[in-house]
Amino acid sequence: MRKILIILCVFVSALSNATVALYPNGKYAQKKVTLTPYPAEKATNTGIAVIVCPGGSYCWLDMRTEGEETAQWLQSQGINAFVLRYRVAEISAYCVGYRVIGLGSKYPNMVRDAEAALAYVYTHASDYGVDSTLIGVMGFSAGGHLTMASYIYNQSPYKPAFLCPIYPVVTMKRPNEHHRSRRGALGIWGQWSRKMQDSLSIEKHIPHDCPPVFLVNCEDDPVVKYQNSIMLDSALTKQCIPHTYIRYKTGGHGFGGSDTKGTSESQQWKKEFIQWISNFKQERK
Repeated sequence: MRKILIILCVFVSALSNATVALYPNGKYAQKKVTLTPYPAEKATNTGIAVIVCPGGSYCWLDMRTEGEETAQWLQSQGINAFVLRYRVAEISAYCVGYRVIGLGSKYPNMVRDAEAALAYVYTHASDYGVDSTLIGVMGFSAGGHLTMASYIYNQSPYKPAFLCPIYPVVTMKRPNEHHRSRRGALGIWGQWSRKMQDSLSIEKHIPHDCPPVFLVNCEDDPVVKYQNSIMLDSALTKQCIPHTYIRYKTGGHGFGGSDTKGTSESQQWKKEFIQWISNFKQERK
């Protein structure tokens, strides 16, 4: 009997993490867009849900550190996590530049994917014990840009209640742009369009109704210039958006939800987030 119970528990666990195809009847590129749930245990479920957007310069996705490890940490804290595999340019497309003659996966594809993920979590909230007023988005690097874009450029009725960009790409404009992310998002020719650069520079488009934001980065980030987060902080302040901005001196880039990457200083962000989201939930009551 004990063996049967163990087998059943493993089976249920596997089902709970079953990957969801967000476009089951879509085209080839759309069929690769998935959402993997990491539901909280019933006894510790806070009712909070976070859609996790891994980074990767809009050219690939760090599904391990910024995806799975982050989701497992959130899950351990009673937070329902959903890792989004969204459309990106792919490494081959980035290297050979096939998008000179084809559309490929670039803006607005990734934003539409975030919308689809939000729609799924909202419409299945009761299945996971999620409070529909506590559904947010968290992303890293280019995924942090997508986190903000999931509200700013959202054309659906399903909007995130909070946003958590971690060491995010923010601007597409010189001198602080991240070249790879700009190319991945805008394409071969679009990356040079001033109109497109302006349209996807988050700091230029913070709306008055932007939800609360939890923002983190490090001054020694060797990949995305730390000024990106300063620009976002300033834009949020200008619009009087409630937000918390934490800037660490050390930690670099790409530490995600890892317990070993980054520094002991930057690893504090997870504790800070749990306190922040707990306060957010209390304020919503």
